[in-house]
Amino acid sequence: MNNKIFNIRNKIIFAVFCCVLAVFAVCLIKVQLIDGDIYAKEAEMVKGSIVKVQAARGEILDRNGVPLVGNRQGYAVNFIYASFPSEKKQNERNALVYKIIKLFEKNGQEWIDTLPIEIKNGVPVFKEDSASSISFLKGNDFLDMNEYATAENCMTVLIKKYALEKYSLEDARNIASVYYNMKRMLFGTGAPYTFAEDVSDEIVALIEENYEEYEGVEVETSLYREYNDGTLAPHILGTVGAIDAEEYKTLKDKGYSITSDIGKSGIESVMESYLKGSDGYKTVYRDSNGNLVSEITTKPIQGNSVVLTIDSGLQKVAAQALEEEIFEMKTDTAPAGAVVVVEVDTGEVLASVTYPTYDISTYTDDYEDLIKAPNAPLWNRALLSTYAPGSTAKPSVAIAALEEKEINVNTTFYCDTAFEYGDHVFRCNQSHASRYVNVVEAINESCNTFFYQMANVLGIDKMNQYRTLLGLGEKTGVELPEAEGVLDSPAYRESIEQSWQSGFTIQSGIGQAGNLFSPIQLANYCATIANGGTRYELHLVKNVKNAELTETVYAKNPKIACETGFKSETLDIVKQGMNKVGSTGYCSFAFRNLPVSAAGKTGTSQVIRTRANGESFVGNNGFLISYAPADNPQIALCVAVEGASSGTSVAPIAARIYEYYFGENDNKTQIQSEGTLIV
Repeated sequence: MNNKIFNIRNKIIFAVFCCVLAVFAVCLIKVQLIDGDIYAKEAEMVKGSIVKVQAARGEILDRNGVPLVGNRQGYAVNFIYASFPSEKKQNERNALVYKIIKLFEKNGQEWIDTLPIEIKNGVPVFKEDSASSISFLKGNDFLDMNEYATAENCMTVLIKKYALEKYSLEDARNIASVYYNMKRMLFGTGAPYTFAEDVSDEIVALIEENYEEYEGVEVETSLYREYNDGTLAPHILGTVGAIDAEEYKTLKDKGYSITSDIGKSGIESVMESYLKGSDGYKTVYRDSNGNLVSEITTKPIQGNSVVLTIDSGLQKVAAQALEEEIFEMKTDTAPAGAVVVVEVDTGEVLASVTYPTYDISTYTDDYEDLIKAPNAPLWNRALLSTYAPGSTAKPSVAIAALEEKEINVNTTFYCDTAFEYGDHVFRCNQSHASRYVNVVEAINESCNTFFYQMANVLGIDKMNQYRTLLGLGEKTGVELPEAEGVLDSPAYRESIEQSWQSGFTIQSGIGQAGNLFSPIQLANYCATIANGGTRYELHLVKNVKNAELTETVYAKNPKIACETGFKSETLDIVKQGMNKVGSTGYCSFAFRNLPVSAAGKTGTSQVIRTRANGESFVGNNGFLISYAPADNPQIALCVAVEGASSGTSVAPIAARIYEYYFGENDNKTQIQSEGTLIV
């Protein structure tokens, strides 16, 4: 009897023990497998997740310390991995993403939508010009689909992958877009996902007031580029944008993350290493009451300030003068042109203007219209466009002839409006004060016949030797992308599979043939003549200061590109001619009553243009190279206007620049008082 009772007790104890083990096993399975990611996230939040804190990008200032580009504070909406619904709770995750998308749609706010699929007439199709995005979508790291898969195929897989069957096609596509971008941005511990940037105060308030409904969604302050005047020098300043995959591969070991912004063009790009700050770090965790808390562990350090050589006041005046005077001219083509002003003894670029232009502060919103605009406002004509220089090239030929002792100041040639070369007659349409023209008057009166003679005597190789010394057909060294131009020659013609004709040499003497130079080259060429024969490497960056402007991090000193070695007598003779042009000749500034005397040389070149109806016609481009003061040059410039009737017609643009720069003007920009001296 006792044994029987004992056996029953053992069995009961064993059964209870098994039940306890079973309960523990169930709990273990639930903790480890079912709710493992939840507890892992909670553990992470208790000990803290380390998250990067964005550093402020450095400012860009003009030469006087006037801010051109700075930063403003805004708000970004981020998903925090540790508290965001996990992939194992896909329905819950979908509901949250759907809810926040609808919140933004209701309030007319944009969110980051990069999925290369759109719904047209109820059918998924790939977006145009999205090859790299489509490749990632189909790639091994995401959908792992064949290259020939259609947008419909991809959408079907996305719906299945993310359990989006209950949503409309449009809503499913939008939710999938968020997951697509999460994957691209490596959403995970320490890597929040930015759902939307620069959001309105209304959105911020709605999310913060209803934070319990948006678990894992956090509003954070963020920094965005701010422009003092978005229309001032946009082609120089450049843009900032999200780092792309290729950039990230190269830069991830240099402090960049997949969510970093990076300079994409202009000074923002070429000075990226100075402008980029050092990101800080914060630890995000839950306190004993379950509240989400973040603490800065490493403070971010703002990037350095880049000081440009640009004078913002001069830049603005030059831009206004170019635009207003172009419309006064009534050009034979869409209004377009450029102005470059340089300091003759340093190579510093004081102004670089392109027209048509755009507002960089609205660049992102306007981009589609800008790239489709027929007048190409995004194109930097000052640095990238090249033109036949016309008669602005004549001083280079005069220098060559004087240096080679083919002529002196007293040598004259008779101009009867024609120069016969073989069976061809080259024309000169000037009405000279005297038909016997020396080099000074030939420059002043722009006598073609005189320079036909010089070209014939010198030959193309000798002319090009001197033009190369003067920087024509050579890059100026400026920090931004620039055109090299074309110095026409037999070798160049051979490179484009054309034969050299002897008449090209004669045409080259007056700046025609195949010569093509940029406005910035022509400005530097003029500066080289003005300063006595030293060609400087041009530059837009003056120096780099720390964020507080108390320390110079980098200084750009004047750099000589070439000492031409021209005799002072040669340049004095050429300057006499250019001084006459500016005082009594074709671009006489006397009528403007300028505060200083100015020298110059006009130029007009012919180009073949096409009207809207397809009909071709011969049009002109107008140019002026100039320096001032004539007796002690400080600045040199080039004005180029497409469709101008002549170089003379662009002279008012230069006059307005001189009036501002040398005049007593209360509107001139002043050096800012804070920090230290910019120079």
